[in-house]
Amino acid sequence: MSDPHSAITPPAIRRAVVTGAAGFIGSHLAHALLQRGITVIGVDRRGPASDESAATNLNMLHGLQGYIPVTADLLDCATDALLVDADVVFHLAGVPGVRPSWGPQFSEYVRSNILATQRVMDAATRMRVPRLVVASSSSVYGVTSGGPSIESDRLRPASPYAVTKLAEEQLCLAHAARAECPTSVVALRYFTVYGPRQRPDMFIHRTLHAALTGHPLRLYGDGHQRRDFTFIDDAISATIAAGTAPDDTGIVNIGGGTNASLIEVINIAQSLTGREIDVRADTARSGDVLSTRADTRRAEAALGWRAVIDLHSGMRAQMQALTQPTNSAAA
Repeated sequence: MSDPHSAITPPAIRRAVVTGAAGFIGSHLAHALLQRGITVIGVDRRGPASDESAATNLNMLHGLQGYIPVTADLLDCATDALLVDADVVFHLAGVPGVRPSWGPQFSEYVRSNILATQRVMDAATRMRVPRLVVASSSSVYGVTSGGPSIESDRLRPASPYAVTKLAEEQLCLAHAARAECPTSVVALRYFTVYGPRQRPDMFIHRTLHAALTGHPLRLYGDGHQRRDFTFIDDAISATIAAGTAPDDTGIVNIGGGTNASLIEVINIAQSLTGREIDVRADTARSGDVLSTRADTRRAEAALGWRAVIDLHSGMRAQMQALTQPTNSAAA
């Protein structure tokens, strides 16, 4: 039997809910949607009055017409009220990071990445929201051969964090597969998104910070690990496109097409700043895979999207943001 949603394309976006709006990707997404004249309900449990990173990220949204901020925890707030008349929910809220997921914080990963997602998907179904776009991660692929990962590849998540992201995307897709569910789901597997206001624990931010300040850079492993780096503006354009993609789009890789080693990132940072970085070698961390690389043919076919920002240009933009006196990176 054919999928009854397969030929349906959601209408243009008038009103969107962005969960995790105070985060790195969420705040950029909310701003881009507002610039397109879309009303945005931005939901995050971190408020700018009590959280410095949230204040930094949300600063660009202050005073913009159409932005409705909501400080609330998706685990216990009234979710239905947030989704009234929404055309799409961009569900980006969650706890990131591989290393902390191995320890006692894992329960928070489960609460935020899985249990909160269940509540959001339930609410989207009840409120008959046409589309939910959920943020997944390239980490779900785990250890690969080094070649491009295709959405249909066998998944071998190598960290508790990756396990929760896989559970999150599959939970949403399972809901959407029910005949009575009016909400279609697009799951975006982001590959190492970077750019202005990137989380300070991420490698490109740490490398640029080390180059600009002279502080040492801790390098876990030998530096030959390779990542498919995706500039934030490219990630945002793909995310918005997913809001109106056909209902049978499903899972999509979002990668920048720049598979570079950590040593190459260090060299670019040194070239941009004209400063030598004091690299301090350390042992590799559990859950860090050797290589990530996205096959983006599905993104091109389903979303009409292709990354346009190369790594050198993207790192230059991030460096310029870091050197602005009023700007700093945030979670």
